[in-house]
Amino acid sequence: MSNKTLYLASPYGFSEHWRLKLLPEFINKLECMGANVWEPFARNSNIDFSTPGWANKVACSNLDDLRRSDGLFAIVNGTPPDEGVMVELGVAIALGKPTFLFRDDFRKCTDSEEYPLNLMIFLGIPYDSWNDYYYRSTAEIESKEKAIYKWLSS
Repeated sequence: MSNKTLYLASPYGFSEHWRLKLLPEFINKLECMGANVWEPFARNSNIDFSTPGWANKVACSNLDDLRRSDGLFAIVNGTPPDEGVMVELGVAIALGKPTFLFRDDFRKCTDSEEYPLNLMIFLGIPYDSWNDYYYRSTAEIESKEKAIYKWLSS
C-alpha cells in the first residue's frame, strides 16, 4: 500500500463532539487505505493557546504540513464551507497537490449548475472526472472506483 501523506482539512476539531466522534472515522478509513493522515488539530496539540502568537504558530505549522504533504482531503460541509478549510484547499491547489473533497451536506452552495459548490473549489480536480474526486458519503471513501483509492494504490 501507500506511504503517501494526506493532509486532512476539516472544521471538526473545533467541537469536542465532532473531534471525538466524526474525525476518527475519516482518519481510520484513510489510514486503512494506506494514507499517512496529518490531522492539523492533533498535530498542533503541543502549541500553548494561552501565549501570544499562538494563532500564527498554528497557521505556519499548517502551511508547512500542506507543503510537505502529498495530497489533501477536505471536508467541505457547510454553506459556505469552513473558511480555514477553503484556505487550505486553495494552498493545496496552488501547490499542485491532488485534492479530494468530501461533502455529505445536502444543501446547495453554488451558482453553477455543474458543481455542488463554488466553481473555484474544483480547480484542483480534473474537469472530466471531478465526480471521482468528490465523496458524498463515508462509504464512498473506500470505493475502488474513486480517485483516492487509485491515488493511494499507485
